[in-house]
Amino acid sequence: MTDPRPPKGRGLWARLARARPTKPGEIYGVPGQGNTFWLSVASVLALLVLWWLVTALGLVKPLFVPSPQLVLAKFGQIWREGFTNTPFLEHILISTARVFGAFLLACVIGLPLGLAMGMSPLIRGIFDPPIEFYRPIPPLAYLPLMIIWFGIGETSKVLLIFLSVFAPVVLGARSGVKSAAIEQIHAAYSFGATRWQVMRHVILPSAMPEILTAMRVGIGFGWTTLVAAEMVAATSGLGYMVLSASQFLQTPVVIMGIFVIASIAFAFDLLMRFLERRLVPWKGRM
Repeated sequence: MTDPRPPKGRGLWARLARARPTKPGEIYGVPGQGNTFWLSVASVLALLVLWWLVTALGLVKPLFVPSPQLVLAKFGQIWREGFTNTPFLEHILISTARVFGAFLLACVIGLPLGLAMGMSPLIRGIFDPPIEFYRPIPPLAYLPLMIIWFGIGETSKVLLIFLSVFAPVVLGARSGVKSAAIEQIHAAYSFGATRWQVMRHVILPSAMPEILTAMRVGIGFGWTTLVAAEMVAATSGLGYMVLSASQFLQTPVVIMGIFVIASIAFAFDLLMRFLERRLVPWKGRM
């Protein structure tokens, strides 16, 4: 009869290496599922400690990498006094309005167009070539054209951000149409559903996970294009603040602006994740 006890000297290791009971859908149904909150917190804290340690030991000159305390102090100063005679909150609101205005416009136009491209070969054949043509072009490449065609006002700035968001949203919606199972579509038609009902009750719910992912990717492209959009004749905005500070070697202001942009973008990404859990709770479970 086999002894169920672990070999001597390996009892602790065996207990640590022993896998816990598998919950339904935890390993085989949903790869990568698990709570990573505390691991993410530890990762961020480790990076902050490393940053502080490098600056405290003087391994890098403050001109290139200022200390966290200096960046925090500069943030407090700009919050109280503003930047270039403009309140800091106004810089945030202007940049946020530009990015989210372009994002909403891209969603209003891009989502229906992407769904139509996924449903109709005619529409896909018409719109796919121009979208695929401009999609890999960096925004800085067509920035001069935006200025020539639309001037140096808000239109060129918002349009530049719009173009960077538009392509990912359209392609995500088009790809989402392919997520609908053909068996579900045939079943809906067999019960007498119209084309619109199939679109509304079968294809759109199946496409929602990819649509929300495309929106998250698109808003990320929008924030990365913000600095390029505010390079031209801008007197306010977070991108303008970062560019102006870099010209005068104000590295704490540059890093502070980067952190503010990243924080706003990350907060919106968390909101999109929350909506994703509410709107498509079946994602990754089917």
